[in-house]
Amino acid sequence: MAEIDVFVSNILDSYKKYGGINLDETKIFPNRQNVIDVLHDIQTLIFPGYRTAEEIDDETLRFVTGERVNRIISTLSREIKKALYFSLQDDKVENSYCFSLAERTALALIEEIPELRRKIGLDVQAAYAGDPAAKSTEDVIVSYPGLEAIVVYRIAHFLCSNGVPVIPRIMSEHAHSRTGIDINPAAVIGESFFIDHGTGVVIGESCNIGNNVKIYQGVTLGALSVKKELMNKKRHPTICDNVTIYANATILGGETVIGEGCVIGGNTWVTKSVPAGTTIVQTCYGS
Repeated sequence: MAEIDVFVSNILDSYKKYGGINLDETKIFPNRQNVIDVLHDIQTLIFPGYRTAEEIDDETLRFVTGERVNRIISTLSREIKKALYFSLQDDKVENSYCFSLAERTALALIEEIPELRRKIGLDVQAAYAGDPAAKSTEDVIVSYPGLEAIVVYRIAHFLCSNGVPVIPRIMSEHAHSRTGIDINPAAVIGESFFIDHGTGVVIGESCNIGNNVKIYQGVTLGALSVKKELMNKKRHPTICDNVTIYANATILGGETVIGEGCVIGGNTWVTKSVPAGTTIVQTCYGS
């Protein structure tokens, strides 16, 4: 049909006029689906047998694990190379350098898997201990959105901390779309972290969260201002060890520190630091 040709031409013209097409750049910009696929492989490596329908036993586990590790290294190296090359935007940077750096980072992630499993195991135990509805740790692993978001965060944070651009955010936003929990991969989160229910939780880029922290649905750990000039500055709160933050609490500001052992009640608005051991209940603390 002639009108279809016109439609196609108009769409192609919009590519030239407005940009937003990844054509010539396909070799140097990460592919979202590839990143999501490798994320699924890493999650399965952390909890083998939980995320896929594959049959594994003591005899096949080494083969299945080896196959998955090789696939992760191959795909992740390629996507990290694209991210690095695109981010550097430097004609002097050679592909070989980017690939070498990308491969080292992918290998470093694989080397880190046992430590990630240790940390995530503590997160699982925190969820099981902190939720009377949890019948077993397996229940937590297969069904809790809070744990899924934390697992993806810990993977993405490792990559982010090792200088990988773009890819950590793709991973975290994929988890956000699945769980309703938005954790910026640059945030620093301690051990035994538990997000109960989870929907609507926001944890900003420069948040620093200690150990044994529990937060509920709708909690925002955000910035007092979103002005662009605040980029790369501490604009999100610090949450010390053993803090509980109940549903729909909002804590804002880079200078705001919630002291150790505090309890922040639901629907509270906090913009100033709170001393250790304080309980804040349905009040406006700060201005």
